[in-house]
Amino acid sequence: MTQTITIDPVTRIEGHSKITILLNDAGEVDNAHFHVTQVRGFEKFVEGRPFHEMPALMARICGICPVSHLIASAKACDRLLAVRILPTAVNLRRILNMAQILQSHALSFFHLSSPDLLLGMDSDPTRRNLFGVAAEQPQIARDGVRLRQIGQTIIEILGGKRIHPSWVVPGGVSEPLTAEKRDEILAMIPEGLAIIERTLVWFRVLLARFEDEIATFSNFKTKFMGLVTADGKLELYHGKLRIADENKRIIADQLDPYVFYEYIGEAVEPFSYLKSPYYKPMGYPDGVYRVGPLARLNIVTACGTPRADEELERFRQVDHQSSFHYHYARLIEMLYCLEYTAELLHDEDILSDRVRAFAAPNNEEGVGVSEAPRGTLMHHYTIDENGLITRANLIIATGHNNLAMDRGVYEVAKRYVRGTTISDGMLNRVEALIRAFDPCLSCSTHAVGHMALNIQLRAPDGSLVDEVTR
Repeated sequence: MTQTITIDPVTRIEGHSKITILLNDAGEVDNAHFHVTQVRGFEKFVEGRPFHEMPALMARICGICPVSHLIASAKACDRLLAVRILPTAVNLRRILNMAQILQSHALSFFHLSSPDLLLGMDSDPTRRNLFGVAAEQPQIARDGVRLRQIGQTIIEILGGKRIHPSWVVPGGVSEPLTAEKRDEILAMIPEGLAIIERTLVWFRVLLARFEDEIATFSNFKTKFMGLVTADGKLELYHGKLRIADENKRIIADQLDPYVFYEYIGEAVEPFSYLKSPYYKPMGYPDGVYRVGPLARLNIVTACGTPRADEELERFRQVDHQSSFHYHYARLIEMLYCLEYTAELLHDEDILSDRVRAFAAPNNEEGVGVSEAPRGTLMHHYTIDENGLITRANLIIATGHNNLAMDRGVYEVAKRYVRGTTISDGMLNRVEALIRAFDPCLSCSTHAVGHMALNIQLRAPDGSLVDEVTR
């Protein structure tokens, strides 16, 4: 017989889930699972809607990363139109996407994970939050708020509002950039770069305190997947897919993202509503892979901007398998986003008024793939002769990571959970593993309701041994 510990919900993530840890009679971890307890409805909600409504509708999947869905959806609609998107519109979409990645990475690193990093995994849970960070290191708290504000402000300047902008449309963007808006964005970039660089100085020193967590946070062999340019550099908007093995050796390259369904399969497990994608040539579950910042930096030859490339060389000295280093990778990607945004804003055509192509539907099927903050995002639509959606399938970045998160929960629980007493520190480390992936469960399943946190440890005879309620 087994004992069961349940963490429901996992805290300081976006959305709702729970973790079940099964103990044997010796008090050792026998198994563990990461459960996503929500049901996505958007793939069914949109059936019968006109295709041109899809970007605005799909952006409503999530209030944290609406821009990511806006862009992937618009790219799928571009394919339905079968039009060439003008270069200025492509670059403006790139800037908006990087602003989304900037603000989301800042939220993840500073608001959700810095309490663990600064105060410690075993610190008082009543202080282990952003308010505790502000009391201990007010500059770090201010930097996190300001960096996210910069990203959101760029989104607002371009898209008209910070949450659910409708500026990206099938065929391009709805209006061009003005010189005044360009200069307003450029004025914020030096401050953002300064924040990230001083955070990196602090974070590099911090790593020595977490050697044990680094060794156990999903530190196991998986493949890595993401978009790259033709010469293998970091690509967040377009590009082709590359898959590398656990040693960063390329096993598939320049895969056409518009036919991702030919090499990415989707399995369903009984313990979660979140689908489990896998690389078809290796089968399920051997085809497990990771996406997102850690995966992207593990597959690229370079980022392509000076400061990010310099930090990438330091990053390559750490254990590239450990999911703890998602945190490090986010900082590097924020550097890249600000540097590349400045580069694009200095392009001589960035103020062009030619930013949208118009057409009626010319294809019955369209796929849009881009890199969201948490990894590769895929939208796949089919329409009828009237341009109405007949089928929509989404593979969200968090979904790509589902198998790795589930396996990671087991690895961390096996290392830290012992005996018949529930300690906050040991369970916080299990939660911290999930926070390292920064899952957006609102995106991947669409959040419904609210669940309280109650953790119970029961003996084989059913008697209550220990209980923790938050």
